[in-house]
Amino acid sequence: MPELAQPLLPADPIYGLLRRQSSYLPAFAICRTMKRVTYKNLVAKIAPRINECFPWDVAEKMTAGEDLLFLDVRENQEYDTMHIEHSLHVPRGILETAVEWDHEETEPELVRARDRRIIVVCRSGSRSVFATFTLMQMGYGKVTSLKTGLRGWNEYDLPLVDIEGNRVDPEVGDKYFANKLLDYQRKPENLAEQPLRPSQEQNI
Repeated sequence: MPELAQPLLPADPIYGLLRRQSSYLPAFAICRTMKRVTYKNLVAKIAPRINECFPWDVAEKMTAGEDLLFLDVRENQEYDTMHIEHSLHVPRGILETAVEWDHEETEPELVRARDRRIIVVCRSGSRSVFATFTLMQMGYGKVTSLKTGLRGWNEYDLPLVDIEGNRVDPEVGDKYFANKLLDYQRKPENLAEQPLRPSQEQNI
């Protein structure tokens, strides 16, 4: 299980100090400080805890006639542009409520799929890591993340279709899945890393 922030109890030696410095906060609001991590750090930490497979592994399962449910957790525009045919689309942002009854986002097919073999896909295989981990925590025992994502799927010449069900040319897929980092999104060369505050360095 991931290491989550734990609430401080009165017996903790730091509790009194924090209470004096934060007297306006209720006791339950004071939590241990977590170290800052990056997106890549999070992926690397979670990936070893889940099952992953490559596109060619999935292709073999499909050839063998295995019953697979493809779960696409990308955003709406991404899915509409191209996706695996007959894949179920549930954006990662609503996944937790989509897998349970009695929510506006409930996806019945997914709720009933706890015993099915699910292949979770995204663009490059990172978002699917988080989605797979979430599904495992919520009772899905046969869920796997597609390593390299749909970009790798397309590079292996496996089929994708557009919103109208037409087959997408692999070269079109290559252009779509290519990195499109804009200049303003790049980290400025003269931007120094912000140091951690003392409370962040303690790794309590």
